[in-house]
Amino acid sequence: MTQTLAQAQREMARFLRDPQGRAAPAGIEARRLQIYRDLVYRNIEGFISSAFPVLRSLYSDGAWEDLVRGFIQHHHCKTPLFLRISEEFLAYIAKRPAPRQRPFEAELAHYEWLELAVDVSPGKPAGEQPEAEPERHRARMAPTARLAAYQYPVHRIGASFQPRDSGATTHLLVYRGLDGSVQFMELNTATARLLRETDASSEDVATVIKSLAREWAMQEPQLLSFAWQQLREFNVLGALDFVEG
Repeated sequence: MTQTLAQAQREMARFLRDPQGRAAPAGIEARRLQIYRDLVYRNIEGFISSAFPVLRSLYSDGAWEDLVRGFIQHHHCKTPLFLRISEEFLAYIAKRPAPRQRPFEAELAHYEWLELAVDVSPGKPAGEQPEAEPERHRARMAPTARLAAYQYPVHRIGASFQPRDSGATTHLLVYRGLDGSVQFMELNTATARLLRETDASSEDVATVIKSLAREWAMQEPQLLSFAWQQLREFNVLGALDFVEG
């Protein structure tokens, strides 16, 4: 029975995903198959290594190859775009059984992916808005900024620091600066809450801060002055927009 083109393509794809476990397609010389095998692995591995350099540094060459080949073999990508490979790899890491990786790896991978996501975001950093006022403006995170919370200090993890246990929540602001470079800032819990609440609220900044002051049993004028100054600093950095209304 003659194979259709679609059948031949599926057979080749299954082989390239799992060359050790699948029979090679008939009628194709071994040299050509090896070229295809190398191209698939090297292209995908190159994208992953460049997107997750810290995670890569924690693996030996053999262990890293096993990880990438496991991704190629077992993960079914939902997009053909090469730029989205890192996002697909992140999903694979997140679902990987805990005994097969260190406990912080999923969060570390997310942090490294977040840097890439901010870097390639099609939006622009916020411009400084000195005329903004807390009573008539709402605050919105710039499309080139992300706020994330982790149980591990992912921005400090490397070959010489690999925590075994989670600790206090680490809040990180990752944003693209006005010069185009990706920056990160560690925030305390209160500042992270301030950013989240003002970004999510339909109320003006002053109203949100006054609500927080009541919740935190703080004096409204003092908190409003301090918190507004913090938000202004984020605006100067390009991480926060002020929207009138």
